[in-house]
Amino acid sequence: MRSGSRDGGAGPSGRVLLILLLAYVFNFIDRQIIGILALPIKAQLHLSDSQLGLMGGIAFALFYSGLAIPIAWLADRASRVRIIAWSVGLWSLFTAACGFAQNFWHLFLARMGVGIGEAGGVAPSYALISDFYPKAQRGRALAFFSLGIPIGSALGVFFGAWIASHLDWRSAFLIVGLAGLPAALMVRFFIPEPVRGGHDSADGTESAPAPPFLVVAARLILIPSFWLLSFGAASGSILGYGLIFWLPSFFHRSFHLELGEVGWFYGSIVLIGGVAGTWLGGWFGDRTGPADPGAYARIPALCFLIAAPVFAIGLFAPSLWLGWLLFATGQMLALAWLGPVIAAVQHIVPPNMRATASASFLFINNLIGIGFGIFFLGFMSDAMTIRYGEDALRYSILYGLAFYLLSAGLYFVAARRLKRDWVG
Repeated sequence: MRSGSRDGGAGPSGRVLLILLLAYVFNFIDRQIIGILALPIKAQLHLSDSQLGLMGGIAFALFYSGLAIPIAWLADRASRVRIIAWSVGLWSLFTAACGFAQNFWHLFLARMGVGIGEAGGVAPSYALISDFYPKAQRGRALAFFSLGIPIGSALGVFFGAWIASHLDWRSAFLIVGLAGLPAALMVRFFIPEPVRGGHDSADGTESAPAPPFLVVAARLILIPSFWLLSFGAASGSILGYGLIFWLPSFFHRSFHLELGEVGWFYGSIVLIGGVAGTWLGGWFGDRTGPADPGAYARIPALCFLIAAPVFAIGLFAPSLWLGWLLFATGQMLALAWLGPVIAAVQHIVPPNMRATASASFLFINNLIGIGFGIFFLGFMSDAMTIRYGEDALRYSILYGLAFYLLSAGLYFVAARRLKRDWVG
């Protein structure tokens, strides 16, 4: 079934966006629940912070990043809807399998499986949304879809902490994993496959067939803004993914919160700050980007520039409520990049290259952000334990905030290039 709907938000496109958002919420519940469950997992399986970093980062990122490109290449040629549906089902089952792990390597391999499943979810969704919404609305549509990141992360913290407190961490994996299977069925049976590039052509007809991967790669190599956006996102994600994984442990060790208290305290930070930042970033992008493409990179640059000192002050907050306010503000600023930058990536290549270009962008962002960021903060924490004791994680995060400043610099440079690289 094909749909060339131009309703811009009502009817089929609105339904599609809601279903994809639901799937993305489960994507991040399953991806980030490991952060809150690291507390009981570490105690029961006797793991170090470095091992937790490997399990939460590299185990997931290795296959998630590596398989995303060939799957996206297929999505530019085959049914994106079926690819997304199968991906949701696969990552849900592997999340449930984490609950049966008996040691570090069992959990490491199960997390690899989650990464394999999630490799086919995001880039095809970006391309699908871009074919349901016209250019002037894509920043907001992609920002709405990206609300799955803070909502899913927050729910992962909430439910992970609650289930682990009342049952155990194994039950948390099993319950949230199986809960994602209905979302896979909704994607498969309630989303039509749209016309590719219908909103990018004057007559609404389908774009040209997708070119070979090497042709797309050769084109991306020659687009400076693609690399600046990708490495800007990756630098920010080193801290973004690192904080989502490690802040629950930080609040437990330095703010002395119990597991259930961490769930509500940090979950509310991610939900309120993350939703506000993700939506406002997309809204500002659509307000300023059509007339000034550089704004799609300038907005996140300014936000990261402010986020670094806000988080730094929050790490040493003298009270919980001041800490909550500072971390929520930092979370808002740190997620404002999602709508503008993802929209910009869709606009620097033709419609028939979008899924592959998005997967290439995500490969760089996630391999560095997830694979390096989570492990880096854990490794630094272990390395500084002799000097700082239980506060080692606090200083590991503090020094890591330099990556937000690096990200801001790369985005400022990208802002100067985007207008020249814009397509359409």
